[in-house]
Amino acid sequence: MYDIAIIGLGPAGATFARLLSKKYNVIAIDKKNTKINKCCGGLLSPDAQKILAQFDICLPNDVLADPQIFSVKTIDFDNALEKFYQRFYVNMNRAKFDDFLISLIPENVKIYSDSICTKIELRQKIYHIELKNNGIKEEVKSKIIIGADGANSIVRNTFYRKRKITKYITIQEWYEDNKNSPFYSCIFDKKITNSYCWTISKDNYFIIGGAFPLKDSNNKFELLKRKIMEKGIAFEKLVKREGCFVYLNKGILNTCTGKKGAYLIGEAAGMISPSSLEGISYSMESAKILANIINKNTNNTANKYFFGTLAIRIKLFLKLFKKPFMYNRLLRKLIMKSGIKSIKKYPHKSF
Repeated sequence: MYDIAIIGLGPAGATFARLLSKKYNVIAIDKKNTKINKCCGGLLSPDAQKILAQFDICLPNDVLADPQIFSVKTIDFDNALEKFYQRFYVNMNRAKFDDFLISLIPENVKIYSDSICTKIELRQKIYHIELKNNGIKEEVKSKIIIGADGANSIVRNTFYRKRKITKYITIQEWYEDNKNSPFYSCIFDKKITNSYCWTISKDNYFIIGGAFPLKDSNNKFELLKRKIMEKGIAFEKLVKREGCFVYLNKGILNTCTGKKGAYLIGEAAGMISPSSLEGISYSMESAKILANIINKNTNNTANKYFFGTLAIRIKLFLKLFKKPFMYNRLLRKLIMKSGIKSIKKYPHKSF
């Protein structure tokens, strides 16, 4: 019997586990292993950097990736336009970032790694959790359960299935890269996806990926690669292919914080940017809010968490106004043609 069970140890789950009071008996169930990593471009946004600063957390050098890139190349296939915009992301290795956050979790939290939660039932106010730990079936019990398991959250799917969300699939591939000049790009093409795609240089690898509707996603990804190759980008040896679900936020009414001891944080709660799909900052922020509430051991946790995350939901709502300027073909064309906030690139040459 545990006081709290956490499903998932990404930035949301790891942050929540680290901030919980040691008075609680806690178990964390996480399916990550050395073979499966989060399908993510691995860029730390300014908002996520700010939260790490608030926590007084400094990233070790081995979490960072080479090179650090200060602009994004926006490629608009719909309008045949390209522009550069300054950005302040930190290029990092996402798997190592997650491992680093897990390393900060105190020893009182029992971690089941390489484990998959297969079923959750509520019986007489106790959550019964079935899981496979290294292939062996087990059952644990907990008074509170925390869904920190992303867009395909078993906690959300079990207890809040009526709060439907739109799921896309992200696919990305890593290639050895010794030919391309390092760059980060954001790609728009309605024939490929009504979301966006990306490329990123990282530690002598070239990564290409995108967020796609579930139907025909593999063919759309192959179309993306062909279009990028037509722009003169070379693909060398394929190293690995990754994929996962991502929550496509269409409005704050789809966010769900939970109740009656089953709470959601981060992307599982629907807290992910509807424009950029950035979710690390919202994951850590929502985890902090819920942990602080539970640590006070007061009544009405559900209401306090709901209202405690109001600022997050307002921020997500405001992001919806930015979304048309990214995804509407005409509005995007007007913005890019105007040159607003774009930067001019000067080619390398000797003087």
